Amino acid sequence: MEESRRAEQVDLLQRLKKLTVSLVCCLPLSLLGLLLMLLLIYNSFSAFSLHLDPIPPKSTLSLDYNHHQVLHHHPSLSSSSRSTLTSSSKSDSSMLLAVKETSLGFVQKQKVSPIKTERRTRRRKRRNGLTPAMTQKPQGKSRQKFKTRIKSFLSESSCESLFFMIWISSLESFGERERFTIESLFKSHPNSCLILVSNSLDCERGTLILKPFTDKGLKVLAIKPDFTYIFKDTSAEKWFERLKKGMFSPGVIPLEQNLSNILRLALLYKFGGIYLDTDVIILKPLTNLHNVIGAQTVDPVTRKWSRLNNAVLIFDKNHPLLKSFIDEFSRTFNGNKWGHNGPYLVSRVVAKFNVSNSSWDMGFSVLPPSSFYPVDWTRISGFYRASVNGREANWSHKRLMHLRKHSLSVHLWNRESKKLRIEKGSIIQKLMSDSCIFCNSSFLH
Repeated sequence: MEESRRAEQVDLLQRLKKLTVSLVCCLPLSLLGLLLMLLLIYNSFSAFSLHLDPIPPKSTLSLDYNHHQVLHHHPSLSSSSRSTLTSSSKSDSSMLLAVKETSLGFVQKQKVSPIKTERRTRRRKRRNGLTPAMTQKPQGKSRQKFKTRIKSFLSESSCESLFFMIWISSLESFGERERFTIESLFKSHPNSCLILVSNSLDCERGTLILKPFTDKGLKVLAIKPDFTYIFKDTSAEKWFERLKKGMFSPGVIPLEQNLSNILRLALLYKFGGIYLDTDVIILKPLTNLHNVIGAQTVDPVTRKWSRLNNAVLIFDKNHPLLKSFIDEFSRTFNGNKWGHNGPYLVSRVVAKFNVSNSSWDMGFSVLPPSSFYPVDWTRISGFYRASVNGREANWSHKRLMHLRKHSLSVHLWNRESKKLRIEKGSIIQKLMSDSCIFCNSSFLH
């Protein structure tokens, strides 16, 4: 009995095995492939693990609201302009760096340890060529340092007259043209003082660039700007605070250009003196001039000025016209129109006074184009070329004599002439030979 039962069980198992084998054999190959794929996926999950960072708190993912608005509503902003605006919110002094030297982003990073933050900051500064002093916000002692350095320089230098220049670009781009502007300044004003407001030049390498001048006993100081101190008690103060908070767009025009426009006005208003662009050749002393601005063009019919320029400004401290310029800048700032906050601004303000306040004497003069801007920007290239025939030589000689007799300076219009080569015998080469201090410089030969 038991043997028959065992035999039945064995027979049943054999039938089940045959049925299983037959079912497996009957399965489609595609289904087998699917089973194999599922097995491989399962094995991969068991063999490897994915490491995802946990979702940080909402506060660490938020954007600076004002900066985000600027980026959202102004997609046409260039990367350089965006970098510059970021620098403005981070630091007062870093705003005069060249755009290409700044790389801070708008997005607030996730919270990391102080050590990692410091390491990243050091790497970024090394990569961009920035020093801690360039990116440090000028508060407290550093702000006092700016004020102290300026006052100490002026008290120790016995300046016959005070000049200001602004250099907003990198140290590497400060070339022979800019150094020659300083040469021509001191050739006509050897007992004057020059304050070069610049982040990039206020360093050891900048000191080496200016060393030939200081070795001759010429008085020149390169110093980082403290915007808060310079703008204090003017309408530019609130404008600057709003800019740092991202309350308006800086526009598509590089912010440094517009900062240079307002900075020159505020410096003259606070200290008084003479402002020069770094592409101006000084031909004669300017010390006898007070409260003057130069016309760039005149109307051919009325012979009255049609546009002024701000590349050369000579004003006393606290002059009311400077205050009007600063107020106009702060009230009508537009970062999307070239010249709106510069040459066109001074033209607008003076034109308003001429029309509505003709009886009110503000105590300033507008000099003709021959004084500071004797060469139009559309013709500057011809002054770099040497004469090729007698007719051109005759014209060149007459033009040179006229400049030497009637002009106080020549604006070189950097945007038009920066790539031009000064040919031997050209008008520019002869004017530079008249105004040089280091006359054996390769720049003149």
